[in-house]
Amino acid sequence: MTEPPKQDNPTEAHEASQRSPNAISPLVKIFASGLFSGYAPVASGTVGTFVGILIYLIPSVSETVILAPACVIVFILGSLAAGTMEKAYGHDPSVVTIDEVLGIWVSLLLLEKTYAVVIAAFFLFRAFDIFKPWPARFFDRKHGGWNIMMDDVVAGLYTNIVLQIAVRIF
Repeated sequence: MTEPPKQDNPTEAHEASQRSPNAISPLVKIFASGLFSGYAPVASGTVGTFVGILIYLIPSVSETVILAPACVIVFILGSLAAGTMEKAYGHDPSVVTIDEVLGIWVSLLLLEKTYAVVIAAFFLFRAFDIFKPWPARFFDRKHGGWNIMMDDVVAGLYTNIVLQIAVRIF
């Protein structure tokens, strides 16, 4: 007796496209892992967020004319790098933290550069990134570099909106 024909299964197709982590360029690994923050043994997303803040605190990086284009460039390159890493490490791997770097930058975009704002952004962003309110959870459940980046962009947008309101009230 012959087996029935197999139906297309996107999970099987994705698993078939796996590649060896050794085949990934070191530059892709450095970038996708947020300067190796993704290789932290625990809380790699928190470490990646902290790396994003350290970069943000470099003089002039927080200026909108620098930060906004940097967000666009990191989103595009991060989507490609995260997609490559996902093929080697599986769905939304913890080693990829460039999405957290971008997310905290989106959180801080167009806000005054003060320690209170940066600290509040850190905690709010981590909370939104962990709890993933809609549509962040939608993107988190999907495969691909674009989706890996988008769930953190959404968390960053939520953080930014809350902080924009807070700085106007307080």
